[in-house]
Amino acid sequence: MAKKLIFLDIDGTLTEPGSNEPPASALEAIRAARRNGHKVFLCSGRNPGMLAPLLRFDFDGYISSAGGYIVVGDQVIYDCPMPGEESERALELLHESGVFCTVESRDKTWGDEDLGDFLSGAGAGGGNSEIERWRKALAGSLNIRPMHEYAGEPLYKIVVMCLSPEQLAPARKELEDRYNFCIQEITDPAHPCLNGELINRQFDKGRGVLRVCEYLGADVKDTIGFGDSMNDLEMIETVGTSVCMDNGSSALKKISDRVCPAVSQDGLAREFEALGLV
Repeated sequence: MAKKLIFLDIDGTLTEPGSNEPPASALEAIRAARRNGHKVFLCSGRNPGMLAPLLRFDFDGYISSAGGYIVVGDQVIYDCPMPGEESERALELLHESGVFCTVESRDKTWGDEDLGDFLSGAGAGGGNSEIERWRKALAGSLNIRPMHEYAGEPLYKIVVMCLSPEQLAPARKELEDRYNFCIQEITDPAHPCLNGELINRQFDKGRGVLRVCEYLGADVKDTIGFGDSMNDLEMIETVGTSVCMDNGSSALKKISDRVCPAVSQDGLAREFEALGLV
């Protein structure tokens, strides 16, 4: 078979949300696929600082910050932070509407000081890998710093959490022409927490895949992408073969070529074998 470029989301796909420890079965499948000549990349909303603990597993590169910062081997091939005046204005509008935020530079992440209280309350239910990731991140596993320590470093992404879509309306009105408001679907109506990301329209995970293909001279039809949530949408729409985890978004499953077992059920290893990668 043709050698493939394989792109793996992290939270809810390669690992349990908020974890830095992939199942042993997934690591062995990745090693076997690479021995067979395939290349394996992380493709994550995490910034480089938050995905760094996973790089010890010898991936061929990574698409980070939802496509805003891309590395192949040891070469940075794309780097696109938000203009400072736009990130400042976005935070101003969101905070004025009571939206909880985290902001991500290349290496660090800061969160509103009262975000933990919000996530521990009744408004933020389970069933969403992004919310679970932030719960664990704020508990200390991913080194989120308090927002008052943020000193204006260039940002790649703003994560938002709130209870009502109306809270996002002012920021949408002013910024949506330049930023995609990628909002996760609500999986538990009893816990209607909205969460999502503001992502510069100059990039996304799908265009990240295309940029890696262009750099390596590869055909996009020879790519495979694994994801679980709506911030994987553009990757799923771009790759030659798209796979959604069984623990993932129902909306994403509907448009994916394949659905594989959940991350907790050795889903990656089983699907690597089904696809003939190992």
